[in-house]
Amino acid sequence: MAGQHIENLFRRFKGEKINLKTISGGIYTGRVIEITNDYVCVNETDEVESQTVFILYSAIESVAANVSNE
Repeated sequence: MAGQHIENLFRRFKGEKINLKTISGGIYTGRVIEITNDYVCVNETDEVESQTVFILYSAIESVAANVSNE
């Protein structure tokens, strides 16, 4: 059931920029582009290139959404 809560959170912020930290210490910053019941797909964008990362819900330690107040 815990996975359902994080899945709903990602659905709320789909297309928004997030910061995500994994249990292993990895930090990912990017936009949520795909959500399933097992993983989230984040598109990390650097100045030069972009990278798509798939992160399992069981590996996530914390998530922070970067929502602008425009």
